[in-house]
This record gives sequence, C-alpha cells and structure tokens, in this order.
Amino acid sequence: MNNNPLLQSFDAAPFSEIKNEHFLPAITELIEQAKKEVDEIVENDDAPTFENTVERLEFSGAQLNRVTSIFFNLNSAETNDTIQEIAQEVSPMLSNFQNDLLLNEALFSKVKQVFEQQEALKLTPEQHTLLEKQYKGFARNGANLEADEKKQLRDIDAELSKLTLKFGENVLAETNDFELLITKLSQLKGLPSGSLEAASQAAKEKDKEGWLFTLDYPSYIPFMKYAEDRELRKKMSLAFGARAFQKNENDNKANVLKIANLRHRRAQLLGYESHAHFVLEERMAETPKKVLSFLDELLEKAKPAALEEFEELELFANELDGIDQLQKWDGAYYAEKLKQKKFALNDELLKPYFKLENVIDGVFEVAKRLFELQFSEVQRIDKYHEDVKTYEVKDYNDELVALFYADFHPRPGKRGGAWMTSYKSQQIKEGINDRPHVSIVCNFTKPTKTKPSLLTFNEVTTLFHEFGHALHGMLANTVYPNLSGTSVFWDFVELPSQILENWCYEKETLELFAHHYATGDLIPMEYIEKIKESATFHEGMQTLRQISFGMLDMAWHAQNPDKVNNVKAFENEAFESTRLYPDTPSTCMSTSFSHIFQGGYSAGYYSYKWAEVLDADAFEYFKQEGIFNKTVATKFKDFVLSQGGTQDPMELYVKFRGQKPNPDALLKRAGLLKK
Repeated sequence: MNNNPLLQSFDAAPFSEIKNEHFLPAITELIEQAKKEVDEIVENDDAPTFENTVERLEFSGAQLNRVTSIFFNLNSAETNDTIQEIAQEVSPMLSNFQNDLLLNEALFSKVKQVFEQQEALKLTPEQHTLLEKQYKGFARNGANLEADEKKQLRDIDAELSKLTLKFGENVLAETNDFELLITKLSQLKGLPSGSLEAASQAAKEKDKEGWLFTLDYPSYIPFMKYAEDRELRKKMSLAFGARAFQKNENDNKANVLKIANLRHRRAQLLGYESHAHFVLEERMAETPKKVLSFLDELLEKAKPAALEEFEELELFANELDGIDQLQKWDGAYYAEKLKQKKFALNDELLKPYFKLENVIDGVFEVAKRLFELQFSEVQRIDKYHEDVKTYEVKDYNDELVALFYADFHPRPGKRGGAWMTSYKSQQIKEGINDRPHVSIVCNFTKPTKTKPSLLTFNEVTTLFHEFGHALHGMLANTVYPNLSGTSVFWDFVELPSQILENWCYEKETLELFAHHYATGDLIPMEYIEKIKESATFHEGMQTLRQISFGMLDMAWHAQNPDKVNNVKAFENEAFESTRLYPDTPSTCMSTSFSHIFQGGYSAGYYSYKWAEVLDADAFEYFKQEGIFNKTVATKFKDFVLSQGGTQDPMELYVKFRGQKPNPDALLKRAGLLKK
C-alpha cells in the first residue's frame, strides 16, 4: 500500500508510476477513507451548520474522486482487458459507496436540517445552489424511501453500473473486430491518397499485404464518402450499423432492454413517471412534454427541407449512376459528389490547409484573443500514452489557469468519437484557488510517412467543439468542485462547445491557421467563401438526423419499456416520422448508441439541438459586436464559462446576452427559416 502512487498526494496524475494492479487496492482503500470522512460529519455532536455538514461533505472523498477519474478516463482512452475487468469490479463498489452515502439517514437528516433553515443563513448564491443540489441529490436518490425500497434501489444501481460498462465494451469489441482488407487497388477507386496511405500503413502494422479499413471514424468516414465501389460501401455500412446486433457474445439487444427497464423501475421507485421525467427535472427543458414539443417544432421546420434535399440527392444519383433507390451506404458518397458540383469544394481540397498542429495553434490563438490565455507545450507532465500532448495554460499575469492534455489519434485501446474530460476539478479551498486539469480526446487520422495529420473541415469543427468544453473546464472559477466547470445542467453544457464551432466559418479565424502544410500558402479566399456558402448544405437532412436520435432516446426513456421485446421493431417505430432511407434489417442504432446507453445522454440527446439554439443566439451577439470583441468575450467568460453550475443557467445566459435566446437565430443560421 505504501508504494501505491495512487495513495500518495499528487498534483498531475502520475501515469508513468501507475500499474493496473494499483487501481483496485487504491480504490478500495480510498472508499474506506471517504466513509470515515462521512462518519466524522455524522458523529459530530455540534448542531448541523452549512460549514460542518454541507461544506465538509462537498470536499470529502477528494482523493477517491481523483483516482476514479484517472481510472475511468484510462478505461475510455487507453484500456485493455485487465482494466475492463477491474472496471466491472469497481463500478458496483463505487455504486454501493454512492448509495451508502445517499441512503445514509443520519447524514441526510443533518443536510435536511440545514436545508430547512437556509432562509435564516446568510448564504451566497453559490452556497444556496450547493445546499439545494446536495439536498436534491439525497431526495432524488432514495433518501426518503423505506428500507426495502432502498435495497431495491441499491440492487438496480449496482446492476446498471455493470450493464452500461458491458454495453460500451461490446461496442468497442465489435468496432475492433471488423476489418476490410483489400488487395486490389482497382477496388479502391475514388479514395483520396491520404486514406490509401493510412490504410496501407494500417495493413503493414498488422503484417498484412494491401489496404486495411476499419470502423474507426478516420478510416470509415472517408471510405463512405469517396469509395466508388458500391458493394464495398455497403459492406462497410452494414458492418458499422450491425455493431453489437449480431447474435454473438457482443450482442447488446438484451443489455438495451435491461438498461431501459431498470432505469424506468428506478424512476418509478423514486416517484417519477419515467426515467425522462426524473432526468429532466434537473435540465433547462424540465419535462418530456417540452422536449417532444421542441423536437416536433424543429421537425416541422426541417422535414420539408430534408425531403427536398433527399429528392434532389436521389435525382442526382440517378442521373450520375442510374441509382433508382438511395440506400444508407449511398448518402455520404453522393452528398459529397453533389457538394463538389455545387460548391467545387471537398475535403481533399481543404485538408492540406488543416494540418493538425496548425489547427491547434489556431484554436489557441482564438482562446488568446477572446480570453487572454497562453498555451505552452511542456514535456515534464506525465502522460498515459506517447501520443498525448501536454500544455500549461496561463493568463496574461503569468498565473497558472490549467493543465491541458490533448490526445488526438485512434488506437486499439481507445473508444471512438471525441470527448472532453477532467483529471482534477477546480475549487477554492482554504483561500487557495486550485486550478483544473482538463483533457480532450479525439480520433483524427495519424500522420503517415509522407504527410502530417491533415483534418477534414468536419474534424476542425470537432476540435473546436471539444476545446470549447475544455475552456468551460479551464476557466472555471467557483468555490465548490461539484459546481465547477462543466458541472452544469446537461442541456446547457453544450453551449460553450457549440458556440466555438462558429469561429471555424469566419474569415478572420481561418486566416490565423489555415495555411497549406507544404507551401505555407494561406487558404484561398474563394475557399473561405465556399465554406460559408456550403455550411447549410443538407442542413435539413442533418437536422432531421439529430431529431431522429433525440426521438429514439425519448422513446426509450419517456415511457414504460417493459412491453418492448423487439429492439429493432421498437426503434423502427421511433424513427418513422424522420425516416428518409429504406430500413436495413441487419442493422440497429440502439445497440451501439453509446451516448444514451453508456454515456450521460440518456433522456438528454435533444440537448445538442437545444444548445444549438443557445449558441446560434449567442454567436449572433458576437457577430453584431465583432467576433473577437473583448467586451462580449469577457461577459461570456464571466457569466458562462467561469460560473459552472453556481446559478440557474437561464439566469446566467440572460446576464451574458441581456435577453432569453431566440430560436429563430438557429433556424436563420440553418437556412430553415422561411423568408
């Protein structure tokens, strides 16, 4: 135990010292330590006060939180069989500890006493929020239940923690299990040289001859966009869509049904109509009815545009290749061809101007101009993988703002997609402002022997998106860690990320970093104009797609799922009003829909579109005053980025904007507003 680095005090995570065998004993020991801290609060004979109860509880278990964040971040970004086995063991342990805490009657009684006398206490707005969040945390997790009901809740939570982990492991296994090895170059017509080189390198790494394609996004997306061979596109598309839906050991159908039913049972036990009712009580949207109304309103505006776009795409595919019926594996391919015809613009034309290192410099420069931040790459910070880049972030007074980790390329132990996470929360304790350690994880194409990592424009916006989340974490300036950074209502958390994407479309921004990797030439102005013109290309279809995911999420979580016995049939019904392409019976979205069955987006997927309303309205304000306007940027930093979850998000938004968000801003930007 004495040699376990996770049980020592540390600032930056000591990755090079950590071995897999350290995790289980460390987490076991730290759970016991955290329990003792809670016992001290309960056994204190003094009358409960905000300081001796609420505040002490808030700061308890700090080392446990640090270690579990390291562990679960590694389980996402650098996992292996051993880590996955440990995760299956520690997840129920942590779930039980959380339940021990939230079902501790003596502790709840003390918090309740402080809660009931809050009007007499001279609390700051942040202290009020913390007290309310703590009280609700107990109430929403069964503190008011009878003993037998509390046991049921514990059992449900322990099972859910295992099932959601298993769901993610199955999706990762299915993604890693599929390979498409092509040995004839003639079958790869249309694919850009960068994709071919990456595929050739992937084959060599596995001692194979030819070109190897996988279901990882940097391999899969270009294949679906550019490969002329329709049968091969079909093979890739069906494999991607069939992940964890194949009657093998990785099949997630039973897991989907179990997770949905357990969540519903849990909500009912706590007195809520459904899981969505439970979740949305703590969201800006408030109720499933409001979410469905929001999605329906967007559907009404987007569907006519989507149908027009789809009809045009089908006609184009027919004229070009005699395709009578567009299938899912045709969409990206013909959309790319049509986009090229309309705008003479494609990823391969743009990618040379988006060298990864230049885009990183560009996003740092945007942060410098808006928020006066300075990023310096440093080598002395420990890393969990050699691909990871580490930075110190400072303000203009040379004060440390944050540590920043960036992990950009796919590898076998890393799940797909892109996300922001944290290794250490910001807090102010005993007068010291403890700064956060923040990370973004992406899956961009690796450099090859002849080319650096070149991003598609979509990947550029992804990097800006995740960096927006990172800014929310880095600029946090609150007292309490559970209200810090991205600890906000889930449908508010996407505002900082989505608003930052807007800068990618602006000439002023692109001039900062969009230089040709070989010649250094600035991206041509006509390309910038075309990027802006093409920004709303197929916006109707894209909006319909996002609405469909939101509706599927609500279908699973806003009603009782116990009568559902066929995952695919249920999903088809949920997709009915948003369907454009014919169904493919061998594929299923739900079995690999990690956002809602593994991540934190259950009953919350709508929040992407909800936050788009906020970000479109907020960016309109920047546009009015200038996209690097210091006054507007400072207001955004002071009222949104630094405040975390200390106040109601709508109140914070109005303080920044001077008004509530106008949905027309999104429709206008998307080109869906009737003139």
